Amino acid sequence: MNRYMMSAAVLALTAGAASAQETDSRSNLEKMQNMQSTGTTEFTFVEQGGDYADGIRRTLERITLPDGFKIELYAIVPDARHIAVGPQGIVTFVGTRKDKVWAVTDRNKDRVADEVKDFAPSLDFAIPNGVCFSPDGMLYVAAQNTVLKFPAAEFFYESPDIAVAPIVPQGELIPAAEESFNHSARVCDVGPDGLLYISLGQPFNVFPPEKMELYNEVGIGGIIRMDQNGGGREVYTYGVRNSVGQDFHPVTGELWWTDNQVDGMGDDIPPGEINRQTEMGQHFGFPWYGGGDVRTNEYAGQEVPVDVVMPVVETVAHAADLGMMFYTGNMFPDQYQNAIFSAQHGSWNRTTPVGARVMVTFIDDEGNARIEPFAEGWIDENGEYLGRPVDVAQLRDGSLLVSDDLAGALYRISYDPS
Repeated sequence: MNRYMMSAAVLALTAGAASAQETDSRSNLEKMQNMQSTGTTEFTFVEQGGDYADGIRRTLERITLPDGFKIELYAIVPDARHIAVGPQGIVTFVGTRKDKVWAVTDRNKDRVADEVKDFAPSLDFAIPNGVCFSPDGMLYVAAQNTVLKFPAAEFFYESPDIAVAPIVPQGELIPAAEESFNHSARVCDVGPDGLLYISLGQPFNVFPPEKMELYNEVGIGGIIRMDQNGGGREVYTYGVRNSVGQDFHPVTGELWWTDNQVDGMGDDIPPGEINRQTEMGQHFGFPWYGGGDVRTNEYAGQEVPVDVVMPVVETVAHAADLGMMFYTGNMFPDQYQNAIFSAQHGSWNRTTPVGARVMVTFIDDEGNARIEPFAEGWIDENGEYLGRPVDVAQLRDGSLLVSDDLAGALYRISYDPS
């Protein structure tokens, strides 16, 4: 067999194995929907100590915070992305851009995780980045092209098999032809209206005009919402390039969200965004605007055919603002109540790197916003990334969790005035 025939054989075997794996996963999903055992018995456990953890702790020694705050290693979680803290405080679920959702448990309540293992190991997830809880304890996993609902996941995650319902079946979140490796990390939240909100990043840097009608119809480059069983789907938000962070204001109930803006326009433009949405159907400017009021090259000179809502906050260009949340805990000083904590993942295409930090945005009674660094130091003096924050979440004691997909970790930020 020559090397070309051998390569073809290897590819065929690989494709066959992948197809068999997908078939097994679909079969397991069907079994779990019917409350049947899949035969899966093994979990993947993540070691929580050792030299790797010690190395992360050394990095955390260089992170600067306001007086009274400290940051500590909470858990080693490979590829850690978005975070969903269980309403009962039993377990925290962490999504990834790969094929696992992790279950993180602090069994002795010393504010350091004792166990990290994969959730529902009988299923093969595809980019299960978006994890979120409803107030009554339903866990949702928004993956690349499906949405799964896990009733009572917080109480039954110890089993490899768990009750599940695909509220958006595989291949129906977006048209299969629009699946992409780019901008496929979804986020989700259950709003105060009881509806499930899911962001759908569009796959281009700036999409071509021929895609616009389809994307507006489906909600790609926007935020969609539906009831918690998947019905009543509608497009809530238009003109979004790639939002990977959202939350609802605890007082007004309005949806706020971050947006990653257009690349390749230079080091300092366009700005990133934090947006505030006050009603359904508002348009936030993309693809005519690349960020703030900066017009994209692809649509420059065209008349903008929609009323555009400009961002409440413009952030430093290319810092990659991702996960965000409103703080409602009772640990931090009063000035942080209802402030936004957000994660900047860090720039990938800027001459001098920026971001890789946690920001805080204070909002006054008139709705004016002021953003400033809160935790930073993950870029060293040589411009090397020591970590890349992705998401922030609040534990029941009012401390913050921060995920980092470069280090593969969760950090805990707490406050003690003494």
